[in-house]
Amino acid sequence: MANAEELKRAAAEAALDFVEDKMALGIGTGTTAEAFVRALAQRVRGGLKVTGVATSERTERLCQELSIPMATLETLPRLDLTVDGADEIDPGLRLLKGGGGALLREKIVAKASKRMIVVADAAKLVDELGAFPLPIEINGFGMVATYLAIQEATEALGLSGDLTLRRRGEEPFITDSGHLILDADFGRIPDPQALSRALHEVPGVVEHGLFLGLASDALVASSDGVRHLTV
Repeated sequence: MANAEELKRAAAEAALDFVEDKMALGIGTGTTAEAFVRALAQRVRGGLKVTGVATSERTERLCQELSIPMATLETLPRLDLTVDGADEIDPGLRLLKGGGGALLREKIVAKASKRMIVVADAAKLVDELGAFPLPIEINGFGMVATYLAIQEATEALGLSGDLTLRRRGEEPFITDSGHLILDADFGRIPDPQALSRALHEVPGVVEHGLFLGLASDALVASSDGVRHLTV
């Protein structure tokens, strides 16, 4: 039985089959995305020519350490492919992401891409999103008012559960874009589209971790091998 790290590596390496020479490539954040970065770096050393756009400062640093050519969305605003991980994947390839706190940049990069491939181990497959807490990135100004508005909007959808301000040690966690994150423990989200709309109507919400209609493919590794799922 392969362990979790081996499965992540297998899914990440399978994504290299979709990377072509001279691609503009969105590069995700998280442990599976990091496995992809390391595998990609080997191909780059072997002569593959790509230019990457990172979804986080952490990914940017790793790519630079491994000598993967990098750019920004300002200089490369249209991407051929993004490869990223996910915290949950449902049968329609709707995703719950943002456990690492990079959801805003991840979503911007994914939307700028012609294609998004998700790499994950089979434990990330779920029948319904929501067992993993949903990250909601919010502006620091009016945090309590935003908290209450989110609570009211989600209760109107029949959702309940704790909204917890994410912390790093004793201090609030600050995203790369300077925002805060509320982790919403709903348990299950029967209508992700309705929740997405409701959250976007709250002025203090910058973005949320529901990635709907963005992923076209998922490469999911288990002890039986890597499955390619599409919508």
